[in-house]
Amino acid sequence: LLSGEASIDLVGEATSGSQTIEKFKELRPDVLLLDLRMPDGGGMGALAAIRDAHRDAKVLILSSYGNEEEVYQALHAGAAGYLLKDAGREELLSAIHQVHAGKKWIQTSIQGLISQRANRPGLTPRELEVLKLLVAGLTNREISAVLGNSENTVRNHTISIFAKLYVSDRAEAVGAALQRGIVVPNN
Repeated sequence: LLSGEASIDLVGEATSGSQTIEKFKELRPDVLLLDLRMPDGGGMGALAAIRDAHRDAKVLILSSYGNEEEVYQALHAGAAGYLLKDAGREELLSAIHQVHAGKKWIQTSIQGLISQRANRPGLTPRELEVLKLLVAGLTNREISAVLGNSENTVRNHTISIFAKLYVSDRAEAVGAALQRGIVVPNN
């Protein structure tokens, strides 16, 4: 799609998170197009590592997934833009040029997700652990055994999770976690 574009030089490709980090260090592209779902550390791991080492890195997420948590987390981690893979050629080129110019780019169809997510409090790392275990189908007793907490502490975490996700029970929490991309299956 980009190889015939006169204003863009493709300097490399990577197929895993760790390979992306290495290629970025080696090639230092003006704009990095990054997929979030890839093996060996994934795109979010690559994004975090690249932005930690190179605060000026311009990263445009190009993903098949536009759920609110992934979009929010990517932008929060320092991505300059987010575009879905079903975008047309002109929109992709526009996004690349805008990010290259130091501007932000968020595809119109997912802009609303950012404002929805930004208005909700985030989960703590421990709440996220508990939520992942809820998604896996564990009971409070099983979660407390895995995390080394009391059942009461796990119950308190689940109550906080319900409040932050605006849900009323475990089933709704699991549904919200999967639908919003807070927990990604097989991750």
